[in-house]
Amino acid sequence: MITREQLEQQQIWIYIIVLIIAAGLGLFVPDLIFILDHPILISIVIAILMFGMFTQIPFLTIRKSLGDRRFILALLTANYVAVPIVVWGLSQFLPQQAPLLLGVYLVLLTPCIDYVIVFTHLGRGNEKAILLATPILFVTQMVLLPVYLWLFMGEKASEVVNPTPFIESFLIIIVLPLILAIGLQVMASKSRPRGSLLLEGSAWIPVPLMALTLFIIVASQIGKLSMYGDVIIQVIPIYIAFLCIMPWITRWIVQWFKLDISSGRAVIFSAGTRNSLVVLPLALSLPDNWSTLVAAIIVTQTIVELVGELIYIRIVPHFILRDK
Repeated sequence: MITREQLEQQQIWIYIIVLIIAAGLGLFVPDLIFILDHPILISIVIAILMFGMFTQIPFLTIRKSLGDRRFILALLTANYVAVPIVVWGLSQFLPQQAPLLLGVYLVLLTPCIDYVIVFTHLGRGNEKAILLATPILFVTQMVLLPVYLWLFMGEKASEVVNPTPFIESFLIIIVLPLILAIGLQVMASKSRPRGSLLLEGSAWIPVPLMALTLFIIVASQIGKLSMYGDVIIQVIPIYIAFLCIMPWITRWIVQWFKLDISSGRAVIFSAGTRNSLVVLPLALSLPDNWSTLVAAIIVTQTIVELVGELIYIRIVPHFILRDK
């Protein structure tokens, strides 16, 4: 019988297989997956996924995560100073169309809080430090994303983004799972057997739900990519450039903060890995004439990133930040 640890160790290959199957069904049997193309279904699945992930994030030990201040400062500098500058610079090479820019900004300005932990581990980084820092990354990106959208898009953002669907989506996929997860952690911390059992069981949720989420998103959305082929061709080089640029800039940040090699690799993986699954429901809550394009832009980033991460786990420990 497979253990949870074995499942987590093999999750990258599980995701790749799921992506291939989903892409095949979405392209060649579109009628079969038509039922999956519904924002409510995607939001519910992601909400369950978020609950499973949030239960594994040590929110009750957030004070402990602030212990390594140099690591946290380096992490915040990379994600909220270096990344926005790079993203803004790269966006200047794109057509200055509001929905296109919104999709790129949504996905590239939000650091990943889930499978980045796995990639960090595979890339011989300090995955425990990233795990402890996830509450900080989660809170900061939710606060700063509207700020960056306003700085980069100004009135265009307010014209495109209706705050009501955004708030509803945020409450469903973030706030509700977060409250439930913290409640479960509190119950388990008080040595209540039922709470501990549920918390342990929830640890099985992320991998299968991540696979299911990727399947639903890719199968239901990949057929739409052909509708925006000209746009997709333009954003793919931007995503590749982002993956190529960020490790080298982050290495300089890591050296500036004098982090150890393992922690430095963790910051590099965080700066290069984005939060596409969380922002996708926000994209689907946009007006109909915008949501499909923005969702296609975000799904494209997910596919490009997964390929890039498989390269990251090789080059980060062997070339970018090697053992001394």
